[in-house]
Amino acid sequence: MFSYIGPVALGVLIILLFASLYSWTVIFGKWSTFSKATRESKRFIRTFRKASRLQEIAALTGDFKDSPLAQVFEDVYETYKRQTGGAGPPRNLVPLERSAQTAASEAVTSLERRLTWLATIAATSPFVGLFGTVMGVVEAFHGLGTAGAATLRAVAPGIAEALITTAAGLFVAVPAVVAYNQFAARIRVFAAAIDDFSRELLNSLEEIPARSAAAPAPQPVAAQAYSAARPIPEGGRELPTRG
Repeated sequence: MFSYIGPVALGVLIILLFASLYSWTVIFGKWSTFSKATRESKRFIRTFRKASRLQEIAALTGDFKDSPLAQVFEDVYETYKRQTGGAGPPRNLVPLERSAQTAASEAVTSLERRLTWLATIAATSPFVGLFGTVMGVVEAFHGLGTAGAATLRAVAPGIAEALITTAAGLFVAVPAVVAYNQFAARIRVFAAAIDDFSRELLNSLEEIPARSAAAPAPQPVAAQAYSAARPIPEGGRELPTRG
């Protein structure tokens, strides 16, 4: 069959070959990226809920570079530090909310990178194969007209071109469609998890004034002197306890 393929069908097959190679490169790359993001996000959320201070979490965000949750925390914490210097309750929650929304949007956009190419390949590959099919049918009719008789030998080369290019187009399109749908579903899960974490982080920051408003219990004079002499840890304020 390949020995009878003409230049047009050969060009179609080469285009589909490159499209397939790029499609599988994106599929394996995204598979690895999403697996790392899922694994590190689970570890990060456990670390976040166990930590007692914001500074403890900020010091560990470098260990979770592939987690979108860590990226959101990092951006919100930078805004919090600009407001308070890294200690005390936030003066205004609105900038923190905007930072969380911006960081969430950037994280989702990063996860979506190159998925449009998968969608494009999935949508166009069948039509590229169909172009080869049409040209194969044209070649079959041309062979039939040249031979002057309706024999299998006259139409076989053109039909071979049509079948090969059609099959190649489907071979490229089907994995791209399946992978795109799966990745799109996982991105929706990531987006929901990022939104939930953003609200949890903002709630933690909002609860800091409530904890600091409680007056300390009276202490003996010696205990007060020890407390005054004790250096305050950097960052100062603890995160509220979460059940």
